[in-house]
Amino acid sequence: MSHDTPVAIAIPVLDRPAQIGPAIEAALAQSHPDCLVIAIDDGSKGGAAGATWAAMRRFAPHPRVALIRLARNLGTGRAKNVAIALAGRRAISFHDSDDRPHTDKLLRQSRVLALRGLRGDAGLNWGVIGRAAGAELQIGAVFCHHDLILPDGSRRTIRREISMVDDLFPNAQPEPAAGDWLHINSGLFAPAVFRELGGYADSVEEDRDLRNRLLMSGQILRVIEEPLLTKIETAGSLTLSPETGYDSPRRRADRHAIWRAVEDWFATRRIAPRPIDLPHDCLAEITNPAALALSEAAMTAPCRAMLAAMLSAMLAEAPASPRPAAGSSFPPPRSGRSAAGPTAEIEAAL
Repeated sequence: MSHDTPVAIAIPVLDRPAQIGPAIEAALAQSHPDCLVIAIDDGSKGGAAGATWAAMRRFAPHPRVALIRLARNLGTGRAKNVAIALAGRRAISFHDSDDRPHTDKLLRQSRVLALRGLRGDAGLNWGVIGRAAGAELQIGAVFCHHDLILPDGSRRTIRREISMVDDLFPNAQPEPAAGDWLHINSGLFAPAVFRELGGYADSVEEDRDLRNRLLMSGQILRVIEEPLLTKIETAGSLTLSPETGYDSPRRRADRHAIWRAVEDWFATRRIAPRPIDLPHDCLAEITNPAALALSEAAMTAPCRAMLAAMLSAMLAEAPASPRPAAGSSFPPPRSGRSAAGPTAEIEAAL
């Protein structure tokens, strides 16, 4: 019997029918003995909408796959929050649809995450993050190096760990090349991280924001110094899109918001949790709801009540279906529902 920490891989996708199938296959090929794949269609639009969900539905019968179709586009950060909220007690990693993890990535990350008996070295300044030398340490997230394939066909191995602190100490950074920073979302995160910090920001710089919050809140981080993932940049990647690319007005605005948060932390040394809060009608369809469970991540009470009611309804509906793993649709919400609080219908379901 395996004692490896149960894990989940969340794969948010938008309008990428050609990429999502290989991404799910790569996740299913992980050697970890207890790995659930949660793929989220973040409200794909137009002709790609049907094609993306159809490409995902091929995996609906698989017992280690849960597919989630959002009723509308929420953005990558909030789509990830859906997975965090429904991953139960599993540690979770986030892969893009153009990421290809090495077979042992999650197994190795989970074993580092589970290390016990670590203590703070007396030669380090633990007081700056509110810890004491010699105190027991529990790892919150495990990252790895990665290979990056650029649109021109060139391949680079990204190992620059000092990029982790570029928003706090830019003076320590060498001149970066495009994409030359540690891949944050493909880290493996302990459930306690999201219980303490809440979820992702609604931002195109959501990974950068989470990385800073991990550092500023004193989470214990580790890096496996080997490339355990290949990232394939394409013309459709968010970082290359005119609307969300590195030099886009939207990304610049989100970046400046993150820098203001860093300045606030230097002044106060406090990080407030960011509870997950999802729209009441955001979920359109889920397959294999029995594989999902509400997590202990920080979320608003109305959000937790809404998700609990929807999961309960899906589980009650599944036995009557000839193919439970194929999923069912939620009924459309009644008018008058509000994210401000649970309705009587939700309270009854709970």
